Amino acid sequence: MKGLKKIALVTAIAAAPFAANAELQAMNDMAMGNVTGQAGVTIELETQVSIGQFKYTDTNAGGANEIGGGSFTVNNIDLGGAGLITGATPIFDADGDGTPDLAATQLLDDLSIDIDIAADGDAVISVHTISGLPIDFGLTADSMMLEGTDSTTLVSGLKAWGMLAKLDIRVDTEDAATNLGGTGDGSLNIDTAFTVNSMEFDVPFLALGIKGMSITGAGANFDYDGDGLSLAGGDNDEVISPNLSVAPGDLGSLSKEQKVALGFASVNLDVYKGSSFGASPAATDALRININDIVMDVNVDQVLIGGTNIGTVALDNLHVQNTRLAVYGH
Repeated sequence: MKGLKKIALVTAIAAAPFAANAELQAMNDMAMGNVTGQAGVTIELETQVSIGQFKYTDTNAGGANEIGGGSFTVNNIDLGGAGLITGATPIFDADGDGTPDLAATQLLDDLSIDIDIAADGDAVISVHTISGLPIDFGLTADSMMLEGTDSTTLVSGLKAWGMLAKLDIRVDTEDAATNLGGTGDGSLNIDTAFTVNSMEFDVPFLALGIKGMSITGAGANFDYDGDGLSLAGGDNDEVISPNLSVAPGDLGSLSKEQKVALGFASVNLDVYKGSSFGASPAATDALRININDIVMDVNVDQVLIGGTNIGTVALDNLHVQNTRLAVYGH
C-alpha cells in the first residue's frame, strides 16, 4: 500500500485513524529490553493466514437428555488483504481526486497496534495505521458444514472483502455493566468502524445465493445524535459515527474526510462475565454481550433462488441498540 496524500483523515476521524503502510520488524533482545518502563508498545504487522479446517464438536452426547455429538466445520479459510478477492486493483480514493490511493494486495498489512496501560489499570488497544488509509481485508472459505451421522453444507463459496477504519479495544478493570448482571470482574469494550464492500455466498440446502452484498455506514440521512434531525436535513449539531463531531454546519459544510467517515458502519459493544437472564437454576458464569450501538446500511445486489435472480434487498439506517445476550453451556 502507498502513502496517503492527505494525512487529514487521521485527525478528521478522532480516535479512528485510517490505515497506513507498515512492515513487520523483528525485535532483538536489546529492543525488547528497551520496551520495559515505556508508556506503551507498538506492534507493526503484515500477514496472510490460511486454516485448513476449523471444527467445533458438541461433546454432550450419550445421556438420555443429550442430543450432542455432531460437529460444525469451516473448511479452507484464507484471511489476507482485499487482493484475495479483487486482485491487485485500486479500491479506495481517499481524497476524491479521481486517483485511487489504495491498491489491494493479498497481504493483510498496514497494521499498527498500540498497547497502553492507563493509570487505573485498564488496557487500551488501538489498531490503526499512520498514513490515513483504511486497512483492506479479504476472507474466503470453501464451505461451512454440519457433520454427524449425516452432513449438510450450510454455506459454500464465501468470498468477502472490505476495509477497517477503526478498532479500539479497552479491557476495563471496573465492570461498567454490574447493574446489568455483571460480576464486577471487569469488561471488554470493542468500538469499531468498517465496511464490507462485497460479499457473496451460497446456501445449498435452501437453493439460495447472495451476490454483491455490502455493509456500509448509514450516511448523512441517519440521526446520529437522536435529536430528530440528520445532516441531510440540515442538522446543526450532529455527531457522526464513529466519534466525529460536526458543529455547527449542515451537510454542505462537511470536509471530504468527514464525508468519508460517513461511509463506515460502526459497532460498539461490551463483553463481560455475568449471570443468565432467567434460567433455572441461573447460570452464574455466562458470557454476556451488551450491544450498545450498531449503525449501518445493508444492500444485496442479487438474491438467487434456484439460480434465478429474484431481486435486490436494502436495509436503510439499520440501528441496533439496548440489546443483551447471555451465552452459556448446557
